[in-house]
Amino acid sequence: MIRKVMFVTAVALLAIPAMAQAQSDTSGQGMDELVITESDLNALTDARIGVVKGLLQLKPDQEKLWAPVEQAIRMNAAARHKRMHALVEKAGQEGEFEPVQLLSDRAAALGDRAAGLKRLADAWKPLYQSLDPDQKKRMQVLAMRVLHELRDAFDEHQLEIYDEQEETWPEE
Repeated sequence: MIRKVMFVTAVALLAIPAMAQAQSDTSGQGMDELVITESDLNALTDARIGVVKGLLQLKPDQEKLWAPVEQAIRMNAAARHKRMHALVEKAGQEGEFEPVQLLSDRAAALGDRAAGLKRLADAWKPLYQSLDPDQKKRMQVLAMRVLHELRDAFDEHQLEIYDEQEETWPEE
């Protein structure tokens, strides 16, 4: 059973970034196509929640602690979706670049993300404390996998920025 859950988790965590990359490689139509619809967001969020909940195999007494975690996950997903739409909208606007406004907007976005992560951590705390050692180990494996995926996505993003900058450099 654990192997099946781990396999489903791996497939889900690997497939979602791959689908996003395939979409960005084939679209050629700009950032609008990279933003998912609300129904897509709900489906992805449901899948992620299902993977986490299935991996943990919650006991009946732990189920009552799950609702705040799920709500916090959904709130973070909705906030991420809102940020993506705002970025696409901002990228589509023409006008003068304002670095001070960019810094201010970035600070506000980071503050919002920090508050969302704090809510998520606060929601997880009681449930995590109730997990048995096997459940905690599975959660650690999942968390490490997610962190690995985030690091890879960041590295890929940095390479894309480098490639874009290299294309604009004058030939020697």
